[in-house]
Amino acid sequence: MANRLQTVNLYYSPVLRDITLTLVPGELVALIGPNGAGKSTLLRVLTGYLPPDNGHCLLNDKPLSAWTPQALSRQRAVMRQQNQLGFDWPVEDVITMGRAPWEQSNSRKVVEQIMALTGCAPLSGRKYNALSGGEQQRVQLAQLWVNDAPQGWLFLDEPTSALDLYHQQHLLRLLKNLTQAGNLHVCAVLHDLNLAALWADRLILLHEGEIVAQGSPQQVLQAETLSRWYGAEVHIGQHPGNHAPQVFLAP
Repeated sequence: MANRLQTVNLYYSPVLRDITLTLVPGELVALIGPNGAGKSTLLRVLTGYLPPDNGHCLLNDKPLSAWTPQALSRQRAVMRQQNQLGFDWPVEDVITMGRAPWEQSNSRKVVEQIMALTGCAPLSGRKYNALSGGEQQRVQLAQLWVNDAPQGWLFLDEPTSALDLYHQQHLLRLLKNLTQAGNLHVCAVLHDLNLAALWADRLILLHEGEIVAQGSPQQVLQAETLSRWYGAEVHIGQHPGNHAPQVFLAP
């Protein structure tokens, strides 16, 4: 059985058209594009929350619709922009609840280890609904751990939007390190092209529901490409630390 998630000629009317892509463990992919390009909708189709109108969305060569909810929850996890709960539980209990598909891994010791790794340890004992948006995102991420070596597909919708500089760096560095272990795929919607260039292995650029460019940050973040699809005048430079392309708006 192939270890991949793929779409073939996928349509979701009226937003997505003819989407064909393959996601495999061991990489961090960023979905980029202007507002209304279809990034969040594509994420919802890839995770099984929206069924395609035409085409196929396959996990390990099996349609997402053919997976039971329990089996699918062991293969992929989703971190949304907003996830307000209808009950006010402590952080530790929210993390434990989110890890329910992995019944053998819900010991308090494991939860404490995961909280330390994701930067949630200082939130211990606090009520989830009283946290800031950025703190809630960190708790959502902590819910997704299986063990010391998470596997499968992790989808995130603008995970850095409510985070300060330190927590943006901590989150993306952590996700990058986890994918490099080879068992986890991360697919994230990112509006910040410079963050995407620093951390993503592959960029998928959407415009009006179609994939118009994909490849490494160096291949996609070209001034002509971005000006065409974003409609903005930009200059491309290099990050001083690792020579990743960096995007600057023209004055």
